[in-house]
Amino acid sequence: MGVQDRAVAEAAAELDELDRGVVHALQIHPRAPWTLVGEVLGVNPVTAARRWHRLEEAGLAWVTAYPRVSNTRIVVTGVIEVDTEPGSAEDVAGAFAADPAVPNIKLTAGGRDLVVNVQARGLDELARRTTLLFQRTPGIRATRTHVSTGIPTEGSRWRLRSLDEAQSARFEAALPPAGLPAPAAEAGWDELDAGLLELLSTDGRMALRELATRTGASLTTVRRRLQSLLASRLVLRCDLARPLSGWPLSAVYFASVPGQYVEETSRALAGVREVRSCAITAGPHNLVIDVWLRELHDVHAFEAHLSRKLPRLTVADRSVVLRTVKHMGRLLDHDGRCVGVVPLRNPQGPRPTSAGL
Repeated sequence: MGVQDRAVAEAAAELDELDRGVVHALQIHPRAPWTLVGEVLGVNPVTAARRWHRLEEAGLAWVTAYPRVSNTRIVVTGVIEVDTEPGSAEDVAGAFAADPAVPNIKLTAGGRDLVVNVQARGLDELARRTTLLFQRTPGIRATRTHVSTGIPTEGSRWRLRSLDEAQSARFEAALPPAGLPAPAAEAGWDELDAGLLELLSTDGRMALRELATRTGASLTTVRRRLQSLLASRLVLRCDLARPLSGWPLSAVYFASVPGQYVEETSRALAGVREVRSCAITAGPHNLVIDVWLRELHDVHAFEAHLSRKLPRLTVADRSVVLRTVKHMGRLLDHDGRCVGVVPLRNPQGPRPTSAGL
């Protein structure tokens, strides 16, 4: 066992309530100051920071930033099923993983070999990106694209549930105010915005001074711009390697519900703990649901639960996730640990060319 493997094994074995409390705190407030984290958890801030850095360095937890996928004026998302030639799925996934426009890649069993997300600034660019991506990648037999028309719930809302209500409320109260007037929220991205997105997608807790140094902007400008981005166009989130979450299995359900009940159903799904994300899509199925489960038996047990809870919902197909290759820009190993990152880019940046996306 190598040095890094030993460090990961030790970190996993020692994941205690304080570690879980730190992760839960950052899930609520990803850039919470360590003084606040320490105060709420009842530990020295240095201890809280040390616990976090140990998890982060072992690839067990991380904070990242990405465009606000719930707003289609900011970014359009395609959920793409990919069928590959026999034995090619891993190679195709590896080729896709290098592309900043592809934030998520899952190797799956069932009616498709991969489920891939592609992000673009509009439908025309989504078509170009997917066409170029598939043309230059050998081993693909067929693809089916579901254009997301809305994402009522996604992974940034998932919580570990290690803190009590009072502790959670302390972190929620410390969050900066959300929401800006529509013109500011829909303003174009400039070079500073793009630079901040790329840096924060690599380290969502990067200090303001380092952000200023690396973008060449003043500290005051970076502070003001970051506040604006996080209020309207960027989302920060803290993730924990799935095997440590208590929910080691993942599945994707392709479902439909009569059109008049889509919004109502998607809101109900947002309240189901197992649901990590739910996309409303245009295609043969109008809902694509990502869930975390505890064991294989739960794949069908959860589907039965959904049928009882939401009788109008029809699950047309489902796939068990064999491995998550990439998760919001993070490259994951077979144990779900972060082993690298492909920084996300401004969705309204230069159009892709055939030479590179």
